[in-house]
Amino acid sequence: MGPISQFIESHYKHFNAAALVDAAKGYQTHLTKGGKMMITLAGAMSTAELGRSLAEMIRQGKVDIISCTGANLEEDIMNLVAHTHYKRVPHYRDLSPQEEWDLLQDGFNRVTDTCIPEEEAFRRIQQHIFKRWQSAQAAGERFFPHEYMYQMLLGGDLKEHYEIDPQNSWMLAAAERNLPIVVPGWEDSTMGNIFASYCIKGELQPSVVKSGIEYMMWLADWYIRNSEGQGVGFFQIGGGIAGDFPICVVPMLYQDLEMENIPFWSYFCQISDSTTSYGSYSGAVPNEKITWGKLDIDTPKFIVESDATIVAPLIFAWLLGW
Repeated sequence: MGPISQFIESHYKHFNAAALVDAAKGYQTHLTKGGKMMITLAGAMSTAELGRSLAEMIRQGKVDIISCTGANLEEDIMNLVAHTHYKRVPHYRDLSPQEEWDLLQDGFNRVTDTCIPEEEAFRRIQQHIFKRWQSAQAAGERFFPHEYMYQMLLGGDLKEHYEIDPQNSWMLAAAERNLPIVVPGWEDSTMGNIFASYCIKGELQPSVVKSGIEYMMWLADWYIRNSEGQGVGFFQIGGGIAGDFPICVVPMLYQDLEMENIPFWSYFCQISDSTTSYGSYSGAVPNEKITWGKLDIDTPKFIVESDATIVAPLIFAWLLGW
């Protein structure tokens, strides 16, 4: 164990700190027994530079599949190619509407305390991925959203623009490993919006990018092939569609396709600050998922009610022996 892991072991004894340790040890046990793990990314984890630890998790084979929002898919690459142009606003709570407008006029889109530069991030990726979409359409081919990103990264389209150590990009690590990725609701992302604009203008056909239904069909096949033995665990960072979409593959297989022997998810952990009191599924305690046919009675279940930008890197550090 490295110094971070030793510190966690020594000091994290109670409450959410203890839950963090329990979840990390449960994750490690699951892998040691031969299990596989899905990680789901919601929120702005890529803009929070989770790639600094997640990329190494991918390289070391401690992640087998990722489900993420379209924002997380693209924002890791944005950070890769435009990092030095980002603007940090530590006093974001004090910004006036005029100051927010000024940021927009200066070409910045704010995510809490971090502003993403329009030209260097969004438009830089747009010009390259548009060519990939065009080429696929001309060849009569169709790919998933993440596959176009992989093509762009592995093809070196953006290499001249790298502004961080490529080792810290989780998307680059995933592309190099050809890690399976599911991106539900990709339309709700900047690149998704840009793609829609090209379709509206008649320059591209919607069918060039495979749909969310096709993602679910693909995931069903993947889960069937990978859920034997110790099974597949589910490590959920945040809430929302990144987690809600893939976890439903199990009840779909069991209830709708009548595959009665399909295994439940064999480990579950969620890092979230959501609450159940508003009917929030993202804040539901893990046991609620038993009633939906997602988790078994004996599935190891953990919930860390805290800030994922703090908790996830610490759990990853534990698993990496840092």
